[in-house]
Amino acid sequence: MKTLKIESQFTIFDSLKETSIEVQDLMQKAIEVRDNAYAPYSKFNVGAALLLENGVIVTGSNQENASYPSGLCAERTAIYYAGAQYPKVKIKEIAISATSKKAPTTKPIPPCGACRQAISEYEIKQDSPIVIYFMGETGKVVKSNSLANLLPWIFDKSVL
Repeated sequence: MKTLKIESQFTIFDSLKETSIEVQDLMQKAIEVRDNAYAPYSKFNVGAALLLENGVIVTGSNQENASYPSGLCAERTAIYYAGAQYPKVKIKEIAISATSKKAPTTKPIPPCGACRQAISEYEIKQDSPIVIYFMGETGKVVKSNSLANLLPWIFDKSVL
């Protein structure tokens, strides 16, 4: 038997103002699209904005359905749109912001497991990392240099 130690490294910004203007702009798009979320059940609105290699920004918000889990998260909404409309263009960065109508979201809220799997699929497909920024409604912003950093043991096609 042996022990395996896996480490991840993140950059934590005390506020969005500490990030670059480019990141602030991308996150602002995620914040704006968050208002387009359809979340009548969870009251939890999420917005995502992707910066593509060609400079295009694609956005998405979560869309719920009374037949759980038929809805779709903001991250996957944006990623799948980018994949459909720009299939050969790499995703460079993703900014994610979440808010709740039940309680303030003041801590960073990372992508859920299903979204992590979807992001990993595109990171593998494009053979380059996707930088991920995530935050709540206010407060700290977390940066991960890749999905592999956020989810070190990914499930991919090599196991199929």
